[in-house]
Amino acid sequence: MQVDSSFEINDFLTHVDPSLLEKSQQILTIIEPYQHAKSLQLKHPVLDFLFEYYSFSANKLLTFNPGFKVSMPADWTPSDYRYSQDSDGQWSLLCSDFPAKRLNMVNWVLSLLDAIESRPKAFGCYGLHEWAMVYRIDQVRHDQLNLRLSSSEIADFVKSQPIKCSHFDAYRFFTPEAQPLNQLRPTYDQRLEMEQGGCIHANMDLYKWTYKLHPWLGSDLLWDAFLLAHETRYFDMQASPYDLSAYGLSPIPIETPEGRQTYVNGQKSIAERAEMVRRNLISALKELRTWATST
Repeated sequence: MQVDSSFEINDFLTHVDPSLLEKSQQILTIIEPYQHAKSLQLKHPVLDFLFEYYSFSANKLLTFNPGFKVSMPADWTPSDYRYSQDSDGQWSLLCSDFPAKRLNMVNWVLSLLDAIESRPKAFGCYGLHEWAMVYRIDQVRHDQLNLRLSSSEIADFVKSQPIKCSHFDAYRFFTPEAQPLNQLRPTYDQRLEMEQGGCIHANMDLYKWTYKLHPWLGSDLLWDAFLLAHETRYFDMQASPYDLSAYGLSPIPIETPEGRQTYVNGQKSIAERAEMVRRNLISALKELRTWATST
């Protein structure tokens, strides 16, 4: 596989932050087998989500990008056309090139992340969103996978539990029969009011908010957010009704009390890690806003 040349020049990574070298290898370990499987037209229920639902390409993710705070040496190959060279040959992004319309997005994402930080985390959903997505339908989304339980067993379990999904982009994939079972009615316009830091989808979305401000936000933030999303998506699918044994994954059987407790424990661990990523992203967005509006 052809890997971006910036991964072969380790001094560029250590020039910014020595820990980036280790993170780059973690990213590469994930993406190499994914790209190989994709070349063979093989589906993967975990990894496909990270590159299809989230619309940032594997190649862009692999390419080291320093972001708005860092200048790179003259012999660096720019990761994006928006980098400029100064009179000394140093590469950097210019605040004068930051699109004014992107400030609206920076402000909105900051409002969302601040709102999430301000409210209590909820840990009582037990990952039922994946179950609600297959409730009383014949054709499931991941048709290459078998279900661990029969359709009637899934329906009985879904009806036996309170569904408390606060995330619009999960709720909108519920089956029509499952949507009325949700205690909440999240909408696109209510995201600022409803998203909270216990939600695994809100925590995976930290990756989305980071890549949407590429190239201004750098790989340090992007890789942290992606690695969090990667871990969280595996956890998400392990708690689903799908049989993932062919991928070496054991289920988190939320249909049992023990499984639900395992889910809560994992959800809390992810939320704790996400809190650090979110706070780093908030800090970077505030710096970006100040930089972009400087003269």
